[in-house]
Amino acid sequence: MIILIGLATVISTFFGGLFALRFKDKLHLILGFSAGAVIGVALFDLLPESIELSRNNFEIGLIVSFVAIGFFAYMLLDRLINFHCPEQDCENQRHRGKLGAASLSVHSFLDGLAIGLAFQVSPAVGFIVATAVLVHNFCDGINTVSVILKNKGSVKEALRWLAADALAPALGIFATLFFSLPLAILGIILAVFCGFFLYIGASDLLPESHHGHSTKLTTLMTIIGAIIIYFAIRLMG
Repeated sequence: MIILIGLATVISTFFGGLFALRFKDKLHLILGFSAGAVIGVALFDLLPESIELSRNNFEIGLIVSFVAIGFFAYMLLDRLINFHCPEQDCENQRHRGKLGAASLSVHSFLDGLAIGLAFQVSPAVGFIVATAVLVHNFCDGINTVSVILKNKGSVKEALRWLAADALAPALGIFATLFFSLPLAILGIILAVFCGFFLYIGASDLLPESHHGHSTKLTTLMTIIGAIIIYFAIRLMG
């Protein structure tokens, strides 16, 4: 089953990139939905699950602190890999595009780790995390193509980076087949991934979805994304 999910992450990312090439004018709605879904997974599933798994071994305050660690660690990774400079100040835009695409591939690999480790907790948790990651990977594919094309890269170059980004989550899932962790430690790791997802949703997807567009529809799509994840988690118990 986990192999099929790994294949699904590849397909989701790749189709996201193809979607970006075909429907550039509607991407803000997709990103808005994805932001709500990713944040919903962090708040409605990963955080409660991490507390449930680790509270017999760690204080709740410490568990929540690991959420913050995950958030800021992901922020530092994002800032270190990407050059966040104004477009007019970047002399080598193609190089900047490659760095952006590389960072998305790293993000996707971490998403694959999240899926594999979540399945070590339980199939239900694994499927919930996989659902969120599949939505996020679709957007990763969109963003990978967009960042290359925006920075003067060719369509062929965008497709090459899209292929790398599509394979990254599958490699992350595959890596988790070779190790397992105690439930309490898994709870801490889920807390860290909760911080990752909060950063991705709040700092990457939400701002991008509102950039240059009316906030009404994108806000509605964000709320719909969160509500769908909430009820999916409730239905799966």
